[in-house]
This record gives sequence, structure tokens and C-alpha cells, in this order.
Amino acid sequence: MSRDKIYIEDLLVRAILGIEPHERTNLQDIIVNLILYVDIRKAGISDQIDDCVNYRSIKKRIFKLVEESQFFLVEKLVNEIARVILTEYPVEKVQVRVDKPGALRFAKSVGIEIERTRSDFE
Repeated sequence: MSRDKIYIEDLLVRAILGIEPHERTNLQDIIVNLILYVDIRKAGISDQIDDCVNYRSIKKRIFKLVEESQFFLVEKLVNEIARVILTEYPVEKVQVRVDKPGALRFAKSVGIEIERTRSDFE
């Protein structure tokens, strides 16, 4: 397993997410944080985009997934983000954190963080 990491921090996306009636009709802010475990040695030597994980592509794919989703649970969303990354990109392991600001009264945010590897989705 690679020790190299790529970070995508505080990606702000809007989506339908939740079980309450108002959550099923109003877009809400969702904050996504990712740590991608990839081997960057080849790209570090070659300086070629084809030798690395294109994190701009990952960002666009996550935006599409989240914006088009209408999940009831944050647990489902965080799992789907991990699944997409690990099945569509050459990433060995991923840590995904999804925060839903304002989900609980008097709390800044509610978040769930998971860690998954490719074998979790085989």
C-alpha cells in the first residue's frame, strides 16, 4: 500500500440529502474531504499528467455524483463516493469525509468519515 497521499479538502457541493420533508426539497451544503492513497513515484519522475491520478477529474466526478444524488443518509453518500473513486480511478485506498453543516441544531456540522480499499468493492 502506498504511503503517498493526495488531499482534496473542503469541496463544497449542494444536494438533496436527508430524511426530513424540507431536506427532500431544498438543496443543502455538503462538504467533502478526500485523502487518496496513490503511488506518485512515476509521475514524480516523469512530470507527465498521464502518469498520475487526475484529481481534477475526480473532483468533477464527485460533483456530478453528489449533485445528482438524492440519498436519505449521509452514510450512503459517503460510501458511494468511496465506491466511485476506487472503481473508476487508479486509487489504492481512500478516506472520505462528508459533512452536512446545520444538520443538528446547535452543532456546526455532522460528519461521517470512512476508509475503504479497492477490495471493499470487488
